[in-house]
Amino acid sequence: AQKNIGPSGVVVVVVSKELVEKGRKDIPKIFQFRTHAENKSLYNTPPTFGVYMVRNVLSWLKSQGGLAKVEEANRKKAARLYGVIDKNSGFYRSPVERESRSVMNVVFRLPSEALEEQFIAEAKKRGMVGLKGHRSVGGIRVSIYNAAPYEWADALAGFMEEFMQGK
Repeated sequence: AQKNIGPSGVVVVVVSKELVEKGRKDIPKIFQFRTHAENKSLYNTPPTFGVYMVRNVLSWLKSQGGLAKVEEANRKKAARLYGVIDKNSGFYRSPVERESRSVMNVVFRLPSEALEEQFIAEAKKRGMVGLKGHRSVGGIRVSIYNAAPYEWADALAGFMEEFMQGK
């Protein structure tokens, strides 16, 4: 749930009553769905800020036309970025097979780590931040979560094309 429906640490659980009733009883009460269902999710103090933010995000999702519309917008953002990567596979390359690619986090590599560092630095000068890949794998990681508008993905794709032309 974190990042797309609320802040980190937020968990949304949708579970059938039947499954709640069949749940294990040999684990601490705090970990049993039954405990929370019987107490209307108030067995302990709920994380009020997280609940508030989930409410706001769900309202926003509804105002955007619902999940189907948001998914469509997310796929369009990802397609714009993957389009640049695939069209220029001699310069940008995705380490992820096409059928396994994420719509939320577009990852790619450049021909060298030095070019990746230069890409990140030049993007930062244009206000594009948070592009450094995960510390364990490197590369570039573009997080295009629900609230990121298409214009951001389009601007980054344009920068990618421009950056490649200069190299």
